[in-house]
Amino acid sequence: MRAVGYFRETARGGQTLAEQNKAFLDFCDIQGFEVAGTFADAPSSNGHAPGFRQLVTFLRERDRGLVVVVVPSIQSLGHDLRDAAVRIFQLEGLGAQVTPIDGGKDAETALMAAWTTDGANGRLSDRVRAAMRRKAVKGEVLGRPPYGYKVGARRRLELVPEEAVVVRYIFRLYLNENMGIRLIARRLNEEALKTRRGANWSMVSIRDILRNRAYLGTYSRFNVHVSGTHPSLVSPDDFHLVQDRLNARRTSFSPRVSSQFLLSGIAQCGYCGNKLIGVSRKQSWKRQTGETVSNSYRYYQCESRTNQSICGYHTRRADVLEGSVRDELARMFAEGGCGFPQAGDGAAVLAEQRAEAERLRSRVRSIDRRLESYIDAASRGRITRDKMRKLSVQAAADRLATEDAVEAVERRLDEHVSAAERKRGREQAVRQLLEGWETLAFDQRQSTLRDVIARIEVHDDGVAVVLRP
Repeated sequence: MRAVGYFRETARGGQTLAEQNKAFLDFCDIQGFEVAGTFADAPSSNGHAPGFRQLVTFLRERDRGLVVVVVPSIQSLGHDLRDAAVRIFQLEGLGAQVTPIDGGKDAETALMAAWTTDGANGRLSDRVRAAMRRKAVKGEVLGRPPYGYKVGARRRLELVPEEAVVVRYIFRLYLNENMGIRLIARRLNEEALKTRRGANWSMVSIRDILRNRAYLGTYSRFNVHVSGTHPSLVSPDDFHLVQDRLNARRTSFSPRVSSQFLLSGIAQCGYCGNKLIGVSRKQSWKRQTGETVSNSYRYYQCESRTNQSICGYHTRRADVLEGSVRDELARMFAEGGCGFPQAGDGAAVLAEQRAEAERLRSRVRSIDRRLESYIDAASRGRITRDKMRKLSVQAAADRLATEDAVEAVERRLDEHVSAAERKRGREQAVRQLLEGWETLAFDQRQSTLRDVIARIEVHDDGVAVVLRP
């Protein structure tokens, strides 16, 4: 079995990188591992870990086979226990096995043991949780109030009359007129009713309202349910009927399989301007012979049409749309590249990139909290280890993809080059992308597209590619 070592030089003493490397070589000799390489990071206060990123690149290369990542301890993977947990599941998601030299345990077992005994380093403060739970017991509002209410005296929920009318309308449409959540969203949007933020209604926002127990007059936070704290908007009987109907319409309880789409984040509807989202569907049917066959379909559709039923955009098969983008890039490049349309002026693009970087960093923090909650739930026995592992690996993979996007944005922000150099770099990136479209790894193709393309405007009869300046 092949093994690679990952070491971190701490700023507070401990083993030097040379000592960690010797311990790694001795460990591989005892275990009979073939040494395939080592990666290391120096102390850093800004969160960057180029050695770990190099390790990720190494594991992403094809035909690596099973690789064991050997570390001195799980704590050496990150600057704290949560950071180490993220990296354990990122490495496992890339197909590697993480083995700490100390302790004689696999990385996950060592992580759970450390999390249980030293949880304050890896999860939200229990004291903060307890203080917020005490407020919840009193019915005091924590966070943003649900639609239909505002925070009033003594931090209790009070009705917002114009919003309360919409909430009752939604329940009536669903329960009395037997409308589905997609049709309810369409009805509200057609009647020019807006959300609190002035946006259109979506399937998600309608479903959240139909599921929210706050409309029973019950305040719920941190597993605390306090009834009678504020005026109700729906009767218990009607609320329970709605829940029964929602549950009955769930036809599949199988876990959702995440599917990657090449144009996510840069493709937008040419009719309403909203983003296109990737959708996977599996269909089964019987042939005349009685044989049951099935097939999976992947396509892009407008988020406005999917969630709000307000756009006339027609769906496009994923492979067809991605092929159209490739062909359009090839056509534009063949014409010399000089005529490539560009997005905005330099200052506007710079502001856009800074906002994008902050949005992505916020997403990283959100993913960290989600992964933390999975480990915390497993350490408290609320979910199984297998479920924790599955959820955590997926969250860590999402974080790794987001880190890639952050890195790409930061790279663009750090580029202080002339317009001519930007043009040459863009043309080189497009050339490499077109030549290696079928052979480049998915993340490489997607990263290059995001580096080069500002947006892709999609119509039923074609696409318009707008490049970054």
